[in-house]
This record gives sequence, structure tokens and C-alpha cells, in this order.
Amino acid sequence: MLTTLVASSKGGCGKSTLVTQLASHWAQAGQHTAIVDADRQGSSFRWAALRPDNVPGVLAFEGGRRSLQKLPPDTGQVLIDTAAGSRERDLEPYLDQANVLLVPVLPSSFDLHATLAFADELRSINRIHRGKLPVALVANRLKPWTHASQDALTQLAEQSPFPIVAELRDSQAYVLLASLGKGIFDYHSEQVRSHQQDWKPLLRWIKRHA
Repeated sequence: MLTTLVASSKGGCGKSTLVTQLASHWAQAGQHTAIVDADRQGSSFRWAALRPDNVPGVLAFEGGRRSLQKLPPDTGQVLIDTAAGSRERDLEPYLDQANVLLVPVLPSSFDLHATLAFADELRSINRIHRGKLPVALVANRLKPWTHASQDALTQLAEQSPFPIVAELRDSQAYVLLASLGKGIFDYHSEQVRSHQQDWKPLLRWIKRHA
């Protein structure tokens, strides 16, 4: 069982998007996939409930650490969607179970400042400090043609103690598909294929460090 923990000290950065898209990828790959939604907003839980019958299902639980005890023994992938504004004490129940930790970040000055401070806080956690829990940043909702996105990536690369392992472009496709309980990996059209390419470096990083 591979457990991916997704966390950020900043709300609205795309944690649930990251969780649901990865869930759709692994479900389409034939793996039994589950989401533990520890965020009171319950976005990932609702997404899983909306999945139609013509795509592989994703099991979802609301709540915290106790939900991990409910996972079926044949579960291959677990994604933990944590609450907005999480700090070390909020992540504590999941740190021992996680194989990797992902931190999404938006290309704005507010998000960069919050994420860099959060990264420093994560670095002090014993398991992360000892290199036992790999951590990576995922740059989200980028507009690659803008100076703001380019400058954000440069700043993160220079100041973050953790690597940027994916650069996800801004797209309304994620919003539209979320309302249907789907992800970009549930489709095989040319239109979504370029977006799927954005995720490949992240998927390789998870496979390498899990």
C-alpha cells in the first residue's frame, strides 16, 4: 500500500485537485484506490461519491486517522487530503503512515511566502529531517507564458529545501471534471493528453521515492 499525504499551510492551493487527479490516474491503472478526506470541506469525499459508473470507482472516507483503519486489505493507493492551514500538529496522525508528502503551491506572492515558511516547518519534523519521508512541491495553476509564473518557479527553486517535481498548467478542465467526479486520466482524447503530460514527472517521482 502506497500512502500519499497532501498538505499545505495555505487554503485554496489545489490540494483536493491533486488528490482527485492522482486518484483517477491510479484507479484507471487498475489499482484499488482510496481517499481519506480529513478536510472539513469534504471536497475529495464528494468527488469520489460523484464518480459515474463508466469509470473505475474510488473509495472515500471522511475523517482522520481512524479512517485509515477502515481501508480494505487490497487497497493499493491511499491519498490523504488534509485540512487547509495544516501545521505539524495537524499532520502528526498521518506522518508515520505516509510514504511521500506533496505540497501544492500557487504562483502568487502570498502563496510563495506561506509555502516557504511551511517548508521550513516541515524540514524540522524528525522523520522528514532524517530523510525517511520524501517531500516535494507541486507548482499548480501555472500560466507558463507569464512573468509571475516564471518568477514563482525561480523563487521556489532557489529558496525551498524541497524540489519542485511538477508544473501543472492552469485549466478549466480540472474544475469542470471535478463537478462530474472525474479527472483528466479518465479521458484519452488529444485535448486532455497535454495536461496528462504535466503529471508524468510527479508520477515518476512518487514511484521512485515510494
